[in-house]
Amino acid sequence: MSSKSWNIGRRELRLEAGPLVMGILNVTPDSFSDGGQHLLTSTAVSAALRMEDAGASMIDIGGESTRPYSDPVTEQEELRRVIPVIEALSDRIQIPISIDTSKAKVAEEAIAAGAEIVNDVTGLEGDSEMPRVVTSHCVGVCVMHMQGTPQTMQDNPSYENVVEEILQYLIARRDDCISKGIAKERICLDPGIGFGKTHEHNLQLIRSANRFLEADTPILVGHSRKGFIGSILGDKEADRTAATLGVSMALASQGVHILRVHDVPETVDALKLYLSCTKEGA
Repeated sequence: MSSKSWNIGRRELRLEAGPLVMGILNVTPDSFSDGGQHLLTSTAVSAALRMEDAGASMIDIGGESTRPYSDPVTEQEELRRVIPVIEALSDRIQIPISIDTSKAKVAEEAIAAGAEIVNDVTGLEGDSEMPRVVTSHCVGVCVMHMQGTPQTMQDNPSYENVVEEILQYLIARRDDCISKGIAKERICLDPGIGFGKTHEHNLQLIRSANRFLEADTPILVGHSRKGFIGSILGDKEADRTAATLGVSMALASQGVHILRVHDVPETVDALKLYLSCTKEGA
């Protein structure tokens, strides 16, 4: 099964033509790859506009790092970081804004400021008010799998069958969201690469990414520049842009709908060539 669109409230994102690119914009001092680069609102806005110009289909804005062993931030601090950026972008950008948060209050204020998607790494389990916020505002929601919390998830991640367990978890979360009033067509699912997984778990999930299409919802994967890439390269300090593109094409070949990445221009160009070269009759 394969979803053809994702309804995010004010618009519908079509998914038939190949993966959409979600650009990552972290307005944090401590995110694992781009922390500290977009602390000023003006810098963050410029970065988002560049990603839009480069072909991103949506921008995901986050104000709290969820890298392994990161320190949580208060609701007030997260709001201070993200709301000015969303407000400044809302009347300048044409593509949807996603808020990367697990706090219902942050999601609600971000939606009021112009966000159309809530991207929640806790799968809407971290804040009991989050389903109400998503339902009442009729926005899109991305539900992710994470084993543990950012502070504990890499201590000793363990599964008997990582692909099957995460697939069943996501299907159960989809059904729970529907039971709480979130329309199925507004739900996107994310297996959570790097969130409570070993490097081998991550590879198994990527190799079997097409299994997640069985959930009959859009599937998003956030693999960009993550630690398993450095492990495979054998150099944790190596630039991971080209290697991330390799993973992106592996995901595209399996029908993944949305790629969440830092390097938007490179990913958009790679997808153009991949889709041109694989299109029937090309």
